Amino acid sequence: MKYIVLLAFLAIVASLGSALFFMMRGGKGDKAKSNNMVRALTFRIGLSVLLFICILVAWKLGYIQPTGIPLSR
Repeated sequence: MKYIVLLAFLAIVASLGSALFFMMRGGKGDKAKSNNMVRALTFRIGLSVLLFICILVAWKLGYIQPTGIPLSR
């Protein structure tokens, strides 16, 4: 489960970097630049939602357990 979360997180960061690349590249008013940037950001949002849902399902099925914060007295 750790590897799946790590892989999804890396894909999210790569998509964010791709959106930054498309934003910085090209001239003013470039329609293709805008479409590519929007597509990259939409992909990032979809990956984030999918990761969140997968973590909730894994918790519900018992694959992962919450540990909480240990109390020290």
